[in-house]
Amino acid sequence: MSALQNIKYIIIGIVMLGFAKAEAHNPVNPCTKHEPFQVLCDLCGCSTSSGSFGFGTLSNANFIGLRYIYQNFESKNGIFENSPTSKETFNTVQLWAQIPVNESFYVTASLPYQDLTRDFNGIKENLNGLGDANVVGWYKHVFYKKKAENEIDFDNKKVPSGHSLQFGLGIKLPTGQFEQRLTDNINPGFQVGTGSLDGVFSLGYNYGNDSFGVNTLLSYYLKGENKNDYQFGDQFSYAVNFFTAIPKEKMNIMPFVGVSGDIYDPITQYGETLSDTDGNILNFSLGSELAIEKFIFGASYTLPVSQRLFGDNVESKQRVSVYVNFAL
Repeated sequence: MSALQNIKYIIIGIVMLGFAKAEAHNPVNPCTKHEPFQVLCDLCGCSTSSGSFGFGTLSNANFIGLRYIYQNFESKNGIFENSPTSKETFNTVQLWAQIPVNESFYVTASLPYQDLTRDFNGIKENLNGLGDANVVGWYKHVFYKKKAENEIDFDNKKVPSGHSLQFGLGIKLPTGQFEQRLTDNINPGFQVGTGSLDGVFSLGYNYGNDSFGVNTLLSYYLKGENKNDYQFGDQFSYAVNFFTAIPKEKMNIMPFVGVSGDIYDPITQYGETLSDTDGNILNFSLGSELAIEKFIFGASYTLPVSQRLFGDNVESKQRVSVYVNFAL
């Protein structure tokens, strides 16, 4: 069994243990207040990996943690219905964090380890190694309730309205290895890294109260050219999520549903556009999060609703994510 598989099972075990503890009502000092769900972009380092993974938690806490992401794809090598296909599995274990700077600014960062497997005509190919890290700085603007003209406030204290905006600016670093030989595959996203320095620009809106919340996130990824003169197409990602809080004794449960998607520009190399390398995908997601003391356990399942990737030659099947975080 590989080291990555061991880590995967450890994370899943921790998440399941957290849910079991919740049912037993053993923990003390629960989290009783949760801010709106904050979805921040995560760059996995592969062009077919969704930019709308989400980088944050429903509880919107500052944290450091581990997340495991499973994705699988099927690529058709030919124009006919019976053309041979390859099955690709992407396993990612990610160290991620949200670190506060002050009341209005914070920084998010992630460092993934990738384990990718491709099975074509009975021949298996495996890639593994460090993926592309990313760092994003965020400014959060909170809207406050307006006071009535005849209201006298002796405390002069602002009351949050539940509405907020986030502005993000960051970079993705070429820490993952890019291999030119793999670009001949039907799915050129089968790479540990892109080999390029990319820019990240994001705008988010959140609303939340004690029992319900909604958020949106729009992100644009400006892809750079790597040393092989290979440039993945720019990417636009969007996400809308709805959640509710179910407070229990000494814990808080937050189920959510949402839609997300990505639009990819074509890949270019040596200044020429490569055919059938653009695409788009729309996903439906559902999941839940459990907060106990300073621990946050989460799980989500994502299924494509519609897609057209690489000239309909690549099909995304599903995505599963589990994580465990420690609130700072």
